[in-house]
Amino acid sequence: MLNKVTKTGITVSKQVIGKVSQASKTWKDKAKANAGNDNLIVGLDIGTEYIKALIGQIDPESGSIEIIGVGRKHQSLSDMQAGAISDIAAVVENCDQALKEAETQAGMSVRKAIIGIAGELVKGTTTTLKVLRNDSNKPLDADEMEKIIVLVQERAEKKAKEQLTIETGGRDVNVKLVNSALVSIEIDGYPITNPIGFQGKEVVVQLYTAFAPLIHIGALEKTALELDLDLLAVAAEPFAVSRAVLGNRSSQNFSAILIDVGGGTTDIAVINDGGVQGTKMFGIGGRAFTKSIERDLAVSYDMAELLKVGLSDNSVPVAKRPAVESAIAKTASTWVNGIELALSEFTKLDQLPYRLFLCGGGSSLTMLVDKLEETDWYKNLPFTHKPTVHLIKPEQVSAIVDKTSKVIDHTFITAMGLLRVGNDTMQFDDQSSLSIRDKIDRMLRT
Repeated sequence: MLNKVTKTGITVSKQVIGKVSQASKTWKDKAKANAGNDNLIVGLDIGTEYIKALIGQIDPESGSIEIIGVGRKHQSLSDMQAGAISDIAAVVENCDQALKEAETQAGMSVRKAIIGIAGELVKGTTTTLKVLRNDSNKPLDADEMEKIIVLVQERAEKKAKEQLTIETGGRDVNVKLVNSALVSIEIDGYPITNPIGFQGKEVVVQLYTAFAPLIHIGALEKTALELDLDLLAVAAEPFAVSRAVLGNRSSQNFSAILIDVGGGTTDIAVINDGGVQGTKMFGIGGRAFTKSIERDLAVSYDMAELLKVGLSDNSVPVAKRPAVESAIAKTASTWVNGIELALSEFTKLDQLPYRLFLCGGGSSLTMLVDKLEETDWYKNLPFTHKPTVHLIKPEQVSAIVDKTSKVIDHTFITAMGLLRVGNDTMQFDDQSSLSIRDKIDRMLRT
């Protein structure tokens, strides 16, 4: 197969492009036949190891989602690197196959998509801005609130660029806002749910924002274009997981640490009192453990993957287990150190939530759960209790019902969260009957 490397460093396969063009044409023809169904969306989780496509049908009255189609496609080693697309044409072909499988099961096609983005260069944090108003007697209105939010976003973008410049060795990286969510508002020291109409001198806004490099977002936009999908939004995957868990904000007091262990990265979201405090990502995922086995046991990558999976499903012969476990033990310790380091950066919280919820294919590796449960990695962090560790189950995701019986475990949580973000985006297009918090969130998305 002949390859070329573009100026952006993304590999494009000429033979694959021909296949994708034909596949995309077929998909476009089918999608146009069903373009009128405005209540269908697809959550496209483009993971390092697998692509997952979930077709959801939205009930416009309740906002609940029924999953009516599921597709899954394995990716090659060269298709993704650390959660980011490295071969657009190959990923397009994989997405097309996953979408076709989901569409066949659903019995209809879908045009609207929400796509997840991950990788170490996706930066999500909570920014606090204090604004001193000129006229404390003037009631706060929506226009003034919007100006405050713009100021917070500008500060957050500057901070994200500075952080990326340091991490990339001084390169100026162009970034784009992918997600924003209101965490809290205070006026003169008092927490406020609805700031509109309040008087006061000092307004303090906490806002979660996630930024990603334009090169990565451009690759996802190109993928959607090739598949003739209308891209509703790009979502930082740890933010999507948090939306899956939080649902319709039924519990404002919910606090937890969410850990999505993918094939190339581990994504962390800290939820405090129902708000996303921040997200962190680092480049250790399931493939790192496979490569440890490949290297230490001198076996092929495919065999190493089978041995890794076999640790969890007990298919590895008893005699081989010690050698396999020993091969991944050092990487597992490094992974736990990465969790500790990421959580140590949440310095604005007096204490960290002690409930840990894991999802993603990498969390199927039981050694990771054991490391979190049985070691004292948490001792130097501000936990009030020893952390408890749980796998997120699909039935714990509120207002999303699987009608296919194929969404069976924690590996689908990110894709379910993408459906939630897509539903949020569609609802915010119609501002009637929105609460003030929803209207503020609508400002964040425009």
